[in-house]
Amino acid sequence: MIIGKVIGSVWSTRKADNLGGLKFMIVELNDKTSLVACDGVGAGVGDKVLITCGSSARKLMDLEDAPVDAAIIGIIDEGEGE
Repeated sequence: MIIGKVIGSVWSTRKADNLGGLKFMIVELNDKTSLVACDGVGAGVGDKVLITCGSSARKLMDLEDAPVDAAIIGIIDEGEGE
């Protein structure tokens, strides 16, 4: 899992058919890079989140055949050593 902070969202009117209805968020990682992740938990801008990548993201979102590589799987309430 990866920790990141939601810094924005992405809208797309044209996308692969199996991505319809998904919410996409821009997440900044600790090394200041960013990625786009499907939101499975209702995260919002400013939330610290847990992200999973690869096949785990597709399985979690029930998107086995979709081109998804990252998914938000949790919102962090608090943590130590961040």
